[in-house]
Amino acid sequence: MSIRLLIADDHTVVRAGLRSIFSGSDVEVIAEASNGTETLRLAIEQRPDIILLDVRMPEMDGIACLGRLRTEHSDIPVLMFSAYENPTYVARAYALGAAGFLQKTASKAQLLMAVRRASTGESIWNRDELRRVTGALSTPRAAIDLEAPLTKRESEVLKQLALGLSNKEIALALSISYETVKEHVQHILRKVGVSDRTQAAVWAVRKGLV
Repeated sequence: MSIRLLIADDHTVVRAGLRSIFSGSDVEVIAEASNGTETLRLAIEQRPDIILLDVRMPEMDGIACLGRLRTEHSDIPVLMFSAYENPTYVARAYALGAAGFLQKTASKAQLLMAVRRASTGESIWNRDELRRVTGALSTPRAAIDLEAPLTKRESEVLKQLALGLSNKEIALALSISYETVKEHVQHILRKVGVSDRTQAAVWAVRKGLV
């Protein structure tokens, strides 16, 4: 019996490449989506056995889509798939219940193994990945009332940070300088009571800010 797979990636070439990789195997690509909104619709319509979900997509990014999928379709395993080796993405994917996180450099054998294992409900998180996020996930949650509340701009920076954007990308998104972003990030870490941006991102997810 074949494993019914939904592929979600905004690049046509990537989707075609994945379809070619799975062709002739026990994994059947039953549908393709180019953004998070399409992914949610197709998850309802097609009821796949597993979803391979890109992180960066238009309309609704993969992390936000993952959150919706785990809430609304928790019976469907989701494998995150990204070209970016970003610890914030990894931590958020783990915190939101993804079955695993694959790099787009993964081999055909690795992809097939991951999809087969995850489709049965098995977690494919490896030891190295778990080590990277354990610290962030085990960080005590800060009190609801921060010692010093975040300013409006700091809240905006935190939301962008939690989406996995770099300081340079945040600066461009908010039309402020790179140095200003660095300063805001330091203030956020101090106020939230964490030691790095990955922990801050997890804190933001837990607080429902993203």
